[in-house]
Amino acid sequence: MSDPICPLCDRPIPAEVKQSHHHLIPKLKGGKGGPTVLLHHICHREIHATLTEAELARDYAEMEALRRHPRLEKFIAWVRKRPPGFLSKVPGGRRKR
Repeated sequence: MSDPICPLCDRPIPAEVKQSHHHLIPKLKGGKGGPTVLLHHICHREIHATLTEAELARDYAEMEALRRHPRLEKFIAWVRKRPPGFLSKVPGGRRKR
């Protein structure tokens, strides 16, 4: 069986790599029990370092919208050059909820 593909960066997610589920609508904004996507942990952290929960719920509840965000576009271009198991600290903390 092949590794799942990260819907943000389009790289495989090997079983040994830290991964996490992203709620397309944040749980705090009514998304509990809603759709989730499996992402590399680094990709998930970048999403939450870039956008607030309110922004995610209002404007970025779809993967296509996330991929079009200017900061995330730059991150995706950068991380696609890294191997699937690449880990790095995301600069800055989470955005405010």
